[in-house]
Amino acid sequence: MTRKTDDELITLSALEEDLLTVLCGKELYGLQIMNAINDASKAKREIGFGSLYPTLHRLEKKGLVKARWGEETDPESGGARRKYYKVTGLGEQVLRDTQEYRAHLALWKPALIERLGFFRLAFSLFGV
Repeated sequence: MTRKTDDELITLSALEEDLLTVLCGKELYGLQIMNAINDASKAKREIGFGSLYPTLHRLEKKGLVKARWGEETDPESGGARRKYYKVTGLGEQVLRDTQEYRAHLALWKPALIERLGFFRLAFSLFGV
């Protein structure tokens, strides 16, 4: 896992992992991020503004996402400017590390099962 400092391990919640995944290689504003997650999950995982923006702010504080204000205004939202988010280099590394960890976790087997497999193999080799 990636460490921000020698003592601080950077971990991700499921939502943080989703947001970093959506933002990889893209710069999107909040509504686009929300729509991407809702569409990709076929509405099985819907997030709202109340969880999206606090999570984006946490990712910003961790140094995993960088935000910038757009120059254009959105007439639909009363002329408000959009805030765009993109993953930082550290964010990409933490996401890769998290995905690697999950892959290793999925392959993990208890030691007892491995030992039983060894004994089965040994018995079959000796015809027992």
